[in-house]
Amino acid sequence: MTTTPARLLHHRAEGPASAPPLLLGPSLGTSTALWDGVAPELSATRRIVRWDLPGHGGSPAGLIGPGASVADLGALVLDLADHLALDRFSYAGVSLGGAVGLWLAARHPDRVDRLAVVCSSAHFGDPGPWRERAALVRAEGLGKVAESAAGRWFTPGFTAPRLLDDLLGTDPAAYAACCDALADYDLTEALSGVRAPTLVIAGREDPATPPAHAREIADRIPGAALTELPRASHLAPAERPEAVREALRAHFASRERGSGTAVRREVLGDAHVDRAQAATTAFTAPFQDFISRYAWGEIWTDPTLSRRERSLITLTALVAHGHHDELAMHVRAAVRNGLGAQEIGAALLQTGVYCGVPAANAAFAVAGRVLAEMDAAEPEAAE
Repeated sequence: MTTTPARLLHHRAEGPASAPPLLLGPSLGTSTALWDGVAPELSATRRIVRWDLPGHGGSPAGLIGPGASVADLGALVLDLADHLALDRFSYAGVSLGGAVGLWLAARHPDRVDRLAVVCSSAHFGDPGPWRERAALVRAEGLGKVAESAAGRWFTPGFTAPRLLDDLLGTDPAAYAACCDALADYDLTEALSGVRAPTLVIAGREDPATPPAHAREIADRIPGAALTELPRASHLAPAERPEAVREALRAHFASRERGSGTAVRREVLGDAHVDRAQAATTAFTAPFQDFISRYAWGEIWTDPTLSRRERSLITLTALVAHGHHDELAMHVRAAVRNGLGAQEIGAALLQTGVYCGVPAANAAFAVAGRVLAEMDAAEPEAAE
C-alpha cells in the first residue's frame, strides 16, 4: 500500500516500477477494491496504479466540494500522475472513473496513450436525479442509496459485500460532490477529438449505463472498439473479472507491438508467454519484466542479426551450458523463425566439435523429440 500525501488521491501501486503505467479509475461509491479481480494479473507486465475518488477508500474527502466537476477529478488524477512522475500513461476507468478517462483523453491527449472506458457514458442522463441524490445524501447519509446499490451494480443473485461496505464507508459530502460532477458532465461533442486508441466495454444487463451509452462512445471516437459482456451489470470488473481482464490485456498489449513482449510472443508463442505471465508472482515479476525489456526488447529486436541467426546462436549457447529445457523451447522457436530440421541438425552437429560430443548427443535427443512432436501436431493443427 502506498503512503499518500494529504492533498493527493489515495492510490495503490502494483507491478514493476519500470513497466508501462496503467491507471485504474473507480466507480462512484467504490474503492480500489473494485479492481481486485483484474489488477494483480495485469500488474505482471504493467505498473498498475489504482486510485480512490475523494472521500472514498483512503482519499481525503476535502479534495472536492459542492459543485465539483469531472474536470476537477481529472485534475486530481493528473496531480497524482505528476507526483508519480508519469508523463504519459494508459488509463482504464469504470463509470465515473471512465468519464474521468474520457475527459483526460479529450482535454489532455498528450498524457493518455491508450484508453479503456468500462460501463460508462459521455453523459449520465438528466441532471435532475443526480442533484436529487446529492441532496438526499447530504441530508440523510448513504443508507438509502446503499439499500438499492446491489440492484444498480449487479445482476440478480450476484453480490460483493466488500464493495457494499465501501459504499457505506464513503464520506457523504464527497459522494454528493461526485453526484454534482455527474449531473453537469456531458462530453459528447468532445469525443471525436479523442485520439488515444480506445476500447469501450459494456455490461449487457447494466441499467445505469446501458450498452447504448457504450455504443455512442465507440461510434464517436475514431477507431474505437466495443465489447459487450453478457451476464454483466454496472460493475463488470467485480462481476466478470476474467472477461474484463482479458479484454484489457488484449487492448493494452497492442501498445507493445514491436516491443519486447510482442517479440517474445512471436518467437516463443502465445501459449508459452501466457503460461509465464500466469505464473508470475510479486517475487518473480521483476525478472519477467527484465526478460521482456532486455532480452526481447533490446537484444532480439536489434536488426543487426536476423531472427534465424539469433536462433542458431541461442541453440549453440544452450547446448554448451546443458540447458535442455530451454533448448527444447528454443528448438520450437527456431522453427518459428524459419529454420528447418536440417539446419537445426547442422547447428547441433557443429556443437559436437566446439562443445563436446556428449553435449551434442544430449542436444540431438532433445531436438529430435521436439521436432517429432511438432511434426505429429501439424495434421491436427491444419484441420
